[in-house]
Amino acid sequence: MSRILIVEDEEAIAELEKDYLELNDFEVKIENSGDTGLATALAEDFDLIILDLMLPGIDGFEICKRIREDKDVPILMVSAKKDDIDKIRGLGLGADDYLTKPFSPSELVARVKAHMARYNRLVGSHTKENDIVEIRGIRIDKTARRVFVDGVEKNFTTKEFDLLTFLAENPNHVFTKEEIFREIWDMDSIGDIATVTVHIKKIREKIETDTSKPQYIETIWGVGYRFKL
Repeated sequence: MSRILIVEDEEAIAELEKDYLELNDFEVKIENSGDTGLATALAEDFDLIILDLMLPGIDGFEICKRIREDKDVPILMVSAKKDDIDKIRGLGLGADDYLTKPFSPSELVARVKAHMARYNRLVGSHTKENDIVEIRGIRIDKTARRVFVDGVEKNFTTKEFDLLTFLAENPNHVFTKEEIFREIWDMDSIGDIATVTVHIKKIREKIETDTSKPQYIETIWGVGYRFKL
């Protein structure tokens, strides 16, 4: 049974999320403070973490950052804050998704299932050895999930790696943000595609010499993005 950690200081919300997830056959553990949430996340193995932004003790931003330094588990960040800057900061620290309160429990369950299904396919796939994508100095090792730029290894989160690989394997094809979101996150954007923009920005910081003049991932204004050969 898949294990989920909920780090949420509002007990009523945490219990509601727990009830819906358990109805969908997930094993759920709740922590109500940032300190205990971080300790539990690092000490135990979970298949996904639902992380509130505003917490007593250590906040969600710092918890996300600390988890990403040690683990590659999917992180779904939730918050009552609707400001794009908080969403961008959370995604930039390595969160895989961001839900703004209030949201329906069914939407939460749907997103949890989508993230876990994709993650399980990735870790459970039997990729051929030496499955490499190489374009103009960028070497993507799909087997080891490693990226090298001009021979120097760069660290990528799960979604950053998936997005870069997807674009690199479909060069010169223009994809809309909605198409990218459906492909990488396995769900409709529900009107929120800031996630794609943030991940493109983070990828460019790692592969481009000059992010203001990208040589690999090109923005097609009013349409989307393409990976240039």
